[in-house]
Amino acid sequence: MKLVVLPEDVRYILGDFLGFSFSLPPCSICQAIEMWATHILAIANLVTLSVSAPPGFPASGNGLWFTKSANVWSKEWLPVGNGYLAAMVPGGTSSEVTQLNIESLWSGGPFSDKSYNGGNKQPGEQLTTARAMEAIRKTIFQSPTGDIGSIEQLVTDAGAYGSYAGAGYLVSGINTTGAVSNYGRWLDLDQGIARTTWTQSGTTYLRSTFCSHPTQACVQQITSTISSSSSIVLPALSYTFSSALESGLPAPNVTCLDSNTLRIRGLIESSGGMLYELLARLHITAVNATAPTTQCIQFPVPSGAPANATLQVIGGTTREAWVSWVGGTEYSLDSGDATHGFSFRGADPHAALLSLISAPSTGAAPFSAVLSQHVTDYEAALTDKFSLSLGQTPRLDVPTDVIKAAYKIDVGDKYLEWLLFNYGRYLLASSARGILPANLQGKWANGYGNAWSADYHSNINIQMNYWGAEITNLDVTRPLFDYFEKTWAPRGALTAQVLYNISRGWVTHNEMNVFGHTGMKGPGNTAEWANYPEANVWMMIHVWDHFDHTNDVAWWRAQGWPLLKGVASFHLDKLIPDLHFNDSTLVVNPCNSPEQAPITFGCAHAQQMIWQLFNAIEKGFAASGDTDTAFLDEVKAKRAKMDKGLHIGSWGQLQEWKVDRDSPTDLHRHLSHLIGLYPGYAISTYNPATQGTYTKKQIMDAATVSLAHRGNGTGPDADSGWEKAWRAAAWAQLGDANQFYHELTYGIFLNFGPNLLSLYNPFDSNPIFQIDANLAYPGALLNALIQAPDVASRNIPLTVTLLPALPKQWPSGSIRGARVRGGITVNLEWSGGKPTSASFSVASNIVTRPVQVLYSGKMVASFMTSPGFSRSINTF
Repeated sequence: MKLVVLPEDVRYILGDFLGFSFSLPPCSICQAIEMWATHILAIANLVTLSVSAPPGFPASGNGLWFTKSANVWSKEWLPVGNGYLAAMVPGGTSSEVTQLNIESLWSGGPFSDKSYNGGNKQPGEQLTTARAMEAIRKTIFQSPTGDIGSIEQLVTDAGAYGSYAGAGYLVSGINTTGAVSNYGRWLDLDQGIARTTWTQSGTTYLRSTFCSHPTQACVQQITSTISSSSSIVLPALSYTFSSALESGLPAPNVTCLDSNTLRIRGLIESSGGMLYELLARLHITAVNATAPTTQCIQFPVPSGAPANATLQVIGGTTREAWVSWVGGTEYSLDSGDATHGFSFRGADPHAALLSLISAPSTGAAPFSAVLSQHVTDYEAALTDKFSLSLGQTPRLDVPTDVIKAAYKIDVGDKYLEWLLFNYGRYLLASSARGILPANLQGKWANGYGNAWSADYHSNINIQMNYWGAEITNLDVTRPLFDYFEKTWAPRGALTAQVLYNISRGWVTHNEMNVFGHTGMKGPGNTAEWANYPEANVWMMIHVWDHFDHTNDVAWWRAQGWPLLKGVASFHLDKLIPDLHFNDSTLVVNPCNSPEQAPITFGCAHAQQMIWQLFNAIEKGFAASGDTDTAFLDEVKAKRAKMDKGLHIGSWGQLQEWKVDRDSPTDLHRHLSHLIGLYPGYAISTYNPATQGTYTKKQIMDAATVSLAHRGNGTGPDADSGWEKAWRAAAWAQLGDANQFYHELTYGIFLNFGPNLLSLYNPFDSNPIFQIDANLAYPGALLNALIQAPDVASRNIPLTVTLLPALPKQWPSGSIRGARVRGGITVNLEWSGGKPTSASFSVASNIVTRPVQVLYSGKMVASFMTSPGFSRSINTF
C-alpha cells in the first residue's frame, strides 16, 4: 500500500497557504506553529510506505511496531517492566543500548542527609505553628472575600527531597557487518515482550527483551538464522554497563562476579546516598560440541577510578545467548517508622540479588522455560480475566507511528484507541506489581534527576494511575496500600501533630517521595500545590473502592480499615465551624482547590471528598470488626454538620469555593470541584435528602456548566494528557458521547507520542514523559461503556449503566470481565450502537445488595445480589 501522512496541524497550515480547506483542531495557532516545527522532516519527506508488520507480531494487532530504531527516549523507545525493574529499549542492531531502572533507586532522603525529617516542622515549633494556624484561619474568616494572601508560616523547605533516578545502561554488542535490511521492532502486548529483527549479510537476527514478574528479573535474548541453511550461528557478543549515558549518575564499580556475571555496585550520589547493585548473568546455548565460552574481562583503570569490566562470548558456535539481570537497593519500606528512626535503610542488596540470579527459574532454566513462565504470569495478570473490543480491525500494514501521525480529532481510529487501552493496562501491570506503586513515570526514568522528581503527586496524578485497576480486574493495588501504610502514615502522624496540632490520625500533602515526605513542601508561598492535606482523603477513596469491589474482609481488617480510620480521625479534628457565613456548618480552613491560587475555606473539592470518606467509614464499619462505636457516632454527627461542597454560583456554575469567586474564563488544568462527578460520586449520585436543597437536575446542570467553561484541557499553564483524560471521563459521566469522544481524541492527537507514551509539552523536541494519561486512559474510556458509581449508603441501590456515552465511532464491541462494585463481574456485547447481551455474576464472598441496571435512561433489570448470583439480560 502507499500511504502519505501529514499531521493535523501541518495540514491546517498547508491548507492556509495552498487554499485547501481543513478544520482547525482545538489548539492555538502558536501550538500549531510549534507542531509544524516538530514535523518539518515529515513535510520535507512525505512518507511513502509499502510495509507489513514484522514476522512474529501478534495477529491480533495487539502491539506497537516500527520500521526504524528509536531516537528520542520519551517519544520512541519502548518500555518493559515487572514492577521491581524496568527498562527502555530503542531497538538497535549491532549495538543495543538498554536503559535500566530499579524501582527504589532514589537520591536524597535520609541516605543523603541524616537529619532529613520528611519536610516537617521540628517538634519544638508545634506551639508557634498552632498559633500561626489559628491566626490564618481567623484572617480568612474575617476577610470580606474569605481568603488570605500567603501561608508561608506553614511550609517547610523540602530539604533532601531527592528524585527517582535511572540506573544506567546495558550495552549489548554483536559483531556484525553489512547493510541492515528487513528491519522491524515491536512491543508485543499479548505477551509483554519487546523485540527487534533485522538482516545483515544473509543472517536474520532476533533480539527479545522482557521483565519477568515471577523471577523479578529482566532478560534479553538474541538468536540468528542464516537464510541459506538451517544452521543458527551468532558471531562474537559483548555486554557492558555504562553510567556515562545516564546523565548525572556517578560511575559505579563494575566487576566480575564470575566468568559469566557482571556485578555493578555504586552509590546514587557522588557524596554518598543510597547503595544499589545490579547483577547481569550471561547464558549461552551451543549448536554442537564446539562450545563457545563466556568470559568476564576486568579492565585496568587508573588508581582510584571505578572498576570496569565486560562480558563476552567467544569461540564456538552459539545457537542463542541471553543475559538476565536483577537489581536492588538498600532501601526498605519496612524501616520508615519511628522504631527504625525513619531510616528506610535495609540490608545490603547483594545476598538477595545473588539468590534471585541463581534461582533455578532464572539461572539454570533454559530460555524457553523462562519465557514460558513470564508469558503465563503475564496472561494471568492482564488478559485471562479481562478483554475489550471496540470492533477494531488489526492494522498490520501501517506502523504505529504512522497510524498515530494520521490520527484525527473527532474522526478517531478505533484500532488505535483500542491499542491505547491495552497499552495503559500493560504499563500499569508492568510498573505497579513491585514493592512500590507506579510513580509519575511508572518505573521508567531517564537520567539522574527527573521532572517533578518522578515522585507521587497526589492531587490527581497518582490517583489517575489506578483509575482502571479495579474495573479492568488488575490485581496491582497492594503495593499502593503498603506504601500508604509504611511511608505516609508513620511520618504523617508527626505532621498532624506539629503542623495541625492534632494528635489523632495522620496527614500528608501533595508531593511525596519514597522517604515519607509528609510536610507542606516549600520554601516560599507554595500554597496552591503544597496546601493539600486532603491527599490522604483521596487515596483512602481508592482503599475503600478496593474493598467495595472485592469484599476482602481479611485485608480490610488488617490494612484497609486502619488506614481509613486514621485519616478520618485526623479530619474529624480538622473540620471547624464556618465563622464567615456563620451557617452552623463545618468546613476546612485554610484550603486550596488543588493548584488554584486562592487560599480560602470550604473548598468544594475537600468538602465533597471528606463527606465521601465519612460515608465509607459508616459503610465499612461492620466488616472492620472495630468496636469503637463512639468513633462511628462522631463521624455520623460531624458528617451531618458538614458543608457538603455543593453550591451553585452566580453564572450557573458549581462553585469551586464556598465563596462565589469562580471565573467563567478559568481554563485551569484541574477539575477539582468536579471530583464528585468523576471519579467520586458526591455529584453523580447526589441526593437532596442528605446533601442539600438543590434538585439532582440543578446539581448536574451546574456541573455541566463548570465543565464546559473549564475548556478542553489546553489552558495557559500546562499541556498534559491527563487533563484531557479527566475531562473525557467527566463528559462520559454526564452521558455526553460527543464531548467524551472529542476530548478523548483530542488528547490522543495532541499528547501521545509515536510510541504512544503520554507527553507533557508534546511540542518540545525532547518532551517529558508523564505516565498518568496512559494509565488513566482505560478508566476514562470504560466510563463511556459501563458506569457503577459509589453510593452514600449500602441501602441505596447500586446503579449499573450500560453504554452511557457510547460514541457513534464504536457501533459494535464487547467487554469481558469488567469488575464493578459489589464484586460483580460484567460481560457486555453491543451492535448497531445498542446492547445485545449483558451478564452479571457475583463472587462467592460478597454481601447482598440491591442493583439496578439502566440503559438509555430506562431500567432494564433489578435484582438483589448474593454469593454466586448470576443474571443475563438479552432484552433492552
